[in-house]
Amino acid sequence: MIITRTPFRISFAGGGSDLASYYHREPGAVLSTTIDKYMYIVIHPFFNRDKIQLKYAKTELVDEISQIQHPILREVLGMYNIKGVDINSIADIPAGTGMGSSSAFTVGLINAIRAYKGKFSGAQKLSELACMVEITRVKSPIGKQDQYAAAYGGLNFITFYPDENVNVQKVLMKPEVKRQLDKNLLLIYIGGKHSANEILKNQSEAISNDDKFATQQRMVKLAYNLKDALNNNNIEDFGRFLHEGWLLKKSLTKGISNSFIDDIYKKGLDAGALGGKLLGAGGAGFILFYCPEERQDFFIHQMRDYTEVPFHFDNFGSQVVYLGDKYK
Repeated sequence: MIITRTPFRISFAGGGSDLASYYHREPGAVLSTTIDKYMYIVIHPFFNRDKIQLKYAKTELVDEISQIQHPILREVLGMYNIKGVDINSIADIPAGTGMGSSSAFTVGLINAIRAYKGKFSGAQKLSELACMVEITRVKSPIGKQDQYAAAYGGLNFITFYPDENVNVQKVLMKPEVKRQLDKNLLLIYIGGKHSANEILKNQSEAISNDDKFATQQRMVKLAYNLKDALNNNNIEDFGRFLHEGWLLKKSLTKGISNSFIDDIYKKGLDAGALGGKLLGAGGAGFILFYCPEERQDFFIHQMRDYTEVPFHFDNFGSQVVYLGDKYK
């Protein structure tokens, strides 16, 4: 048996510039961190070596790889021509809630299968393979930030270049300032599920409009400004950066926000938060708020109708956390 653990991510600034429709025109950039919520992938030899058993939101038992319904599982198992396995996925956070769960699944699956085949996988290799599977083979209309975040882990500034190169740069901060930033961030679950693919497809098409492209440029500039502030150990304006980025993002296309989300966001600001944003493509899931520690008791009381999900920063990307004796 082999088990991989791959972190989910929260994106602070620059989201959308990892779409090819943007970075093919000029470099995109996002600032994000992974957190201590994970996707676990378990792979084990199946009793019937002529079949494949898969357990995720559904259970599949098939004779051939081509019969697999789950597109990512079908592509990855096909790439490595693997049969006679039982693969299970377990996640700390529901899918479709804006934390990069699809890419965490893909990265963790590739890591597990490569380990099963006796192959070591560095973060760069995992990122490239996951992007190739999701964007090129499955043809999901998504960007690249989630795959790199899940593979590398930690607090990163990620740049996307027109020639398809990607640069991952660690954001360095004093440990005590980073711990305070961690404490000042609160995650509120508002429910629902979104179709990230549909929203991102609309956002990608919107970027072809000059005004929307200019808005996305401002979001990238904000990511650079936030990186500079964090590198200088300045978190005083973090809430303002989140707020500005959220106002820009929801102006890009319909579906990113709605009156329900806007009302909850306003309630969070009235309760003491200095800024925030809906995570992921939009429409549902989690709102991240920046709320100074001294205001949090009042904030949590005022937001008691919603579920607060405690979390902390994670410094590691996808890892093999269990390797059975057979593979050592």
